Amino acid sequence: MAEAVGPSSPAAIAANRRRVTSAPENIDFETTEGVKAIVSFEEMGIKEELLRGIYQYGFEKPSAIQQRAVMPIIQGRDVIAQAQSGTGKTSMIALTVCQRVETSIREVQALILSPTRELAAQTEKVILAIGDFINIQAHSCIGGKSVGEDIRKLEHGVHVVSGTPGRVCDMIKRRTLRTRDIKMLVLDESDEMLSRGFKDQIYDVYRYLPPELQVVLISATLPHEILEMTSKFMTDPVRILVKRDELTLEGIKQFFVAVEREEWKFDTLCDLYDTLTITQAVIFCNTKRKVDWLTEKMRNNNFTVSAMHGDMPQKERDAIMAEFRAGTTRVLITTDVWARGLDVQQVSLVINYDLPNNRELYIHRIGRSGRFGRKGVAINFVKSDDIKILRDIEQYYSTQIDEMPMNVADLI
Repeated sequence: MAEAVGPSSPAAIAANRRRVTSAPENIDFETTEGVKAIVSFEEMGIKEELLRGIYQYGFEKPSAIQQRAVMPIIQGRDVIAQAQSGTGKTSMIALTVCQRVETSIREVQALILSPTRELAAQTEKVILAIGDFINIQAHSCIGGKSVGEDIRKLEHGVHVVSGTPGRVCDMIKRRTLRTRDIKMLVLDESDEMLSRGFKDQIYDVYRYLPPELQVVLISATLPHEILEMTSKFMTDPVRILVKRDELTLEGIKQFFVAVEREEWKFDTLCDLYDTLTITQAVIFCNTKRKVDWLTEKMRNNNFTVSAMHGDMPQKERDAIMAEFRAGTTRVLITTDVWARGLDVQQVSLVINYDLPNNRELYIHRIGRSGRFGRKGVAINFVKSDDIKILRDIEQYYSTQIDEMPMNVADLI
């Protein structure tokens, strides 16, 4: 059992004083004192039927972040957890939510907010899978889906809602989503949730929630200004943080291809096409227009690709995701709507057709490959004026990005 870290205990005060940057060199996690790594699910005191669901889902032992964060979360503490992409953060949310919810009460007790509809829907699926034997009722409230269906589901009663802020807020204001029994709020990809786009909506939702709420923040990247903001709505949180330079993803080989002109990127992509379809590949562009343009150009040259971005109708986004998950399409061209949290096991190659606009997104994008410890390859198309950005990414994450070798197909 983790040592109790009360609001005024010396450990808590010390943790609050310490800055994120002061981690000793040899420790992976910058963590509040008193947090222990618990190496098996049984030792966490998880309900028997929930353990069955976890094992059925394919987990044998908890990942590093799960070993440290599950206990404080199920004990009801506020928690800020940061760990690499692909280390089981979504399943950690599902597991802790299922453990905390009392299924005998058919009211919403946990609310999970995510920045994209796809991630919210994926979280709902994982909760339903892991909570299979405890008969958990979960529903995803996301934009682009039928409001009537949301109302019907919520009126019938669910234990957990996983959603996007806009739709969740709408359901709360309609009084369809009752908040009085909510004891846990989880912000997934919380750096995105608390940045420009969502901040006001999050505060809007937060206003309606009970005062003794538990708040859990989860992300692969938590910039300093976000951590500072947390004091407004979290009480003495347990922090479990990974040092930035250890965020680069083990097992993902990173390369670049130098292209003199923008139009040469296309020829390079065509040359790589056979390599892409060995497994499955995701190609990132910085704008929706570029996604549409590249998709059309690839198809005109008789390459099979699918595409997805935020301007497409939700039905179409769902259909494309389903095809890609099933492996019927092998190459997906997309914007950063796909960079966060989405998990398709077979993806082992990510191509940055455009380098991302910020350093944090780089980690999220390349983390789509090599999920849960499998190996992956990331290839960056770099024009001469991008070299500086690439070097900046290398330095920021203390990593090395080499020129792409001829035999790249053998590495996948």
